[in-house]
Amino acid sequence: MPERKFFVGGNWKMNGSKSSIDGIAKFLSDGNLDPNTEIVVGCPSIYMDYAISKLPKNVKVSAQNCYKVPSGAFTAEISPAMIKDIGSDWVILGHSERRNVFGETDDLIAEKVAHALSEGLNVIACVGELLEERESGKTQEVVFRQTKKIADKVSDWSKVVIAYEPVWAIGTGKTASPEQAQEVHEQLRKFLKENVSDEVANSTRIIYGGSVTAANCKELAKKADVDGFLVGGASLKPEFVNIINAKQ
Repeated sequence: MPERKFFVGGNWKMNGSKSSIDGIAKFLSDGNLDPNTEIVVGCPSIYMDYAISKLPKNVKVSAQNCYKVPSGAFTAEISPAMIKDIGSDWVILGHSERRNVFGETDDLIAEKVAHALSEGLNVIACVGELLEERESGKTQEVVFRQTKKIADKVSDWSKVVIAYEPVWAIGTGKTASPEQAQEVHEQLRKFLKENVSDEVANSTRIIYGGSVTAANCKELAKKADVDGFLVGGASLKPEFVNIINAKQ
C-alpha cells in the first residue's frame, strides 16, 4: 500500500492584505519546510493571483470556494475555470462556515465538488458535526451523510482530500483530542472501504481541522488515520511552519 503523503492546508478565511501576504511568504520561505509535506493555502479569491506570485513554489494556493457551473449570472461567485485561469488547481468546498453561516446544503456542496473535479481541480472536501450533534451522539450519522453526498459525485478520488472539521472545535480553542480525531478518521476510512473501495479508502488522505496549533499538532499527527491538517488562524502566523513540520 503506498504511503499517504502528509498534507497541510491553511485556510486564511476572510483575512489578508498584500502586506500580510508578504509576511506569510517570508516566514514560509525562511521556514525550512518539510519536503515530505504537501502544502496548500486557501486564499481570498481577490488575492489569489498575488499570493501565487509571492509564496514559495512548494506552497500551492487554493480558492476557498467556487460555484457549480462554468460561468453565468451569479454575482460575486467564481468558477473552477477562473481558478485555473490564474494558475491555481485547488479549491476548498463544504467548509462548515459555508454550510452553517451561508446555508449551503449537502446537495449543493456535492454538485460543486462534481463540477470542480470535472474541470480538473483538486478538492479539499470538508465534513463535520455541530456541538449539539456530537453531544446527542450523532457525529457518525452527520459525517457519513455529508461524505456520502460528496462520494456519490466524485469522479477521481486521487484529486480529493477529505477534511474532518468538528464545528465545535473551529476557532473556539477547543480541539478534538487525538483519540477523538483518530476515531472519526478511522470511521471515515471504513466508510470509504464499504461504500467506495479498499483502494480509495487506503489512498485517500483524511486531514483534521479545528484549532490545530503548534502545541497540539505533533500528537495529532502520530495517529494512524490523521494524514494532515486544515489550519485556520494559525496558518496566518509563523507557527504554521511548525504545523507543516509536525511529522519531523
